[in-house]
Amino acid sequence: MTYLAVEISTQPVPAPWNAQARLSFNGDVACVHVDPALSEPLQHRQIQQAARQLESMNPAQIGLRGNWHIEQQWTFAQAFSTPKKPDAIQWCDDDNQATLQARFEALAFTRSLVNETPEDLSPETLAQRAADWLMGLAPNQVSVKSWVGEALLEAGWVGIYNVGRGSDRPPVLLEVDVNPTGDPNAPVAAALVGKGITFDSGGYSIKSSEGMLDMKCDMGGAATVTGGLGLAMLQGLNKRVKLFLCCAENLISGHAYKLGDVLTYKNGTTVEIVNTDAEGRLVLADGLMAATESGAPLIINAATLTGAAVMAVGNQYNALFTMDEGLRETFLAYAREENELLWPLPLEPWHKEMCPSPFADTANSRPQKGGGAGGASNAAGFLSRFVREDGRGWVHLDLAAAYNGNANGQQPPGATGQGIRTIARALLAG
Repeated sequence: MTYLAVEISTQPVPAPWNAQARLSFNGDVACVHVDPALSEPLQHRQIQQAARQLESMNPAQIGLRGNWHIEQQWTFAQAFSTPKKPDAIQWCDDDNQATLQARFEALAFTRSLVNETPEDLSPETLAQRAADWLMGLAPNQVSVKSWVGEALLEAGWVGIYNVGRGSDRPPVLLEVDVNPTGDPNAPVAAALVGKGITFDSGGYSIKSSEGMLDMKCDMGGAATVTGGLGLAMLQGLNKRVKLFLCCAENLISGHAYKLGDVLTYKNGTTVEIVNTDAEGRLVLADGLMAATESGAPLIINAATLTGAAVMAVGNQYNALFTMDEGLRETFLAYAREENELLWPLPLEPWHKEMCPSPFADTANSRPQKGGGAGGASNAAGFLSRFVREDGRGWVHLDLAAAYNGNANGQQPPGATGQGIRTIARALLAG
């Protein structure tokens, strides 16, 4: 295979190239130019811009060579790889190849799962693909069980069941137990919970056509926690971790759940449905209760949960919610160390009371567009009803940066995979 060689330089762009250009060419070699006077994040932004420019020229394969730092290589690869060319990069011939390849395997899995068509990725298929990938990484360390369709109702997982019952394709709660210790009685060190809505029509609170177009990405939380767990396994995870994926299609039919319904969860909490498009928190509630039952001292959930989070932090950052102040600072530090953009938003104990209902303990939202003011925090407050009372050890990630409907100057179209490195770091720590 012939590669286009790509080097990196801190020297100015030579004439006759424009001084503001990020790329120059010398024969069959492309050069990415970064300004050494800028901070590392701004240099990474320049690398992203160069990668997008180079990708637009449609080279079949590129090979990085020269003095690339590991994070520079990673930044370039994330920006250059697209759904049509997911694996078109050869790493530099240095000591970082194994690390980069492990990261890229997890990234490629996460992105490909999110980019899959909703027709091809049913709730059962999502669960199966996640389980198969993790079992393939460590067959002797992984065990799997699931509750499908009516079995969910029999087990008391009413959120996943009701959100998914409008579809002909049944909803699923998947539990994956990764136990590298070999001890069946080993404590669970961490539990991961992912929102796996494989397509979100909004239900009877139906979305607009343009708002529905990208809703194949609404299982981005499930893909992200699976990718993060897989990356941790590739990097030598030696602790027991459980993964819970809450998988369903939110569709309209004669069997679909309705506005005004009241759900009673396993912990006794009653929830009035005032918006069937606020379904993510309904399925996550089941997963969070299962994670809490595991006894794990650390619970991380991830979800493409609210448009309010996107309005607050944009689509470059993911939003972080937790009532555990120490864990907030630790998690933000992990994100900084892994060069992933994460920003904290407010979550107080009283946020659980911000969706009142005259018929139940709480409503699943406020009957206003986008859930009204503070919608992302109110959604997090709803979730806090289903973890330990003080929220200790629990982190909620609202994945505002999970997906781009179109390419931009820094990112390719489709799934980003942002968050998998931070989650892996949290699992490996301690």
